[in-house]
Amino acid sequence: MPFISINLSEAFSCFLSPGNRNRSIDYPGDRNASIKDIIESLGVPHTEIGRISVQDKDVDFTFIPKSRDAVKVYPVDVPFDVTISSLLRPEPLSRVSFFVDLNVGKLALLLRILGIDTKSGPDLDDKEIALKVEKEKRILLSKDIGLLKRKNIIFGRHVRAIFPDDQLKEVLDHFGLKGPFDLFSLCLRCNRKTLIVNKEDIIDRLEPLTIKYFDHFKICPCCERIYWQGTHHEEMKKRLSRVGISTPPLLVNHSIDNG
Repeated sequence: MPFISINLSEAFSCFLSPGNRNRSIDYPGDRNASIKDIIESLGVPHTEIGRISVQDKDVDFTFIPKSRDAVKVYPVDVPFDVTISSLLRPEPLSRVSFFVDLNVGKLALLLRILGIDTKSGPDLDDKEIALKVEKEKRILLSKDIGLLKRKNIIFGRHVRAIFPDDQLKEVLDHFGLKGPFDLFSLCLRCNRKTLIVNKEDIIDRLEPLTIKYFDHFKICPCCERIYWQGTHHEEMKKRLSRVGISTPPLLVNHSIDNG
């Protein structure tokens, strides 16, 4: 039986089964399937693919290869600029915003600390997540390969790192996000822009020591959570510093009122 010769970049090794780790695969030539479906059947989600060539000519995801075609599959170029159109993604995003899946949920908090619009939905199933990402034109961050393969997910990243701080650095590097960042400008719970609030207007919600030592506050207009520059501020500065982000000496934020 004639085969389609598929050569996968080394960058895709983590998605391949042990038998395909050589990255050069003979695929049956009689399947009449799109190149997207063929590549994903081998384990690689389309969100990781930056370029596909057949007989040294670039093609899009809908291309149907024939027997004896030679296919080469390349990863996205890093940094990945999602605001530029390409053959595989002809409709770019107008800005960078994320949706973080539950399996990398702590990453959402860190991105919001940087002021990067980041939504999450722990109560949503895969179909609901995919529809939300598509409707709001967001980038999906997840470790769920099946979710990343859904056809209405256009931009995404299979997060490799294990720990949240490392995941943050991975995402910033992958998408070329270097700042300057609008630090501590979003509600860590709601992802809404926080607003400056007068101390006198919230004084009944503050602890005595907070009233004594702090004068500047912000509030979320949605959940009404209160923020100020509290005891956790220095620790957060150290965490951000470890991923190469410097912070100004005075920031109105970080400690969270739980009332």
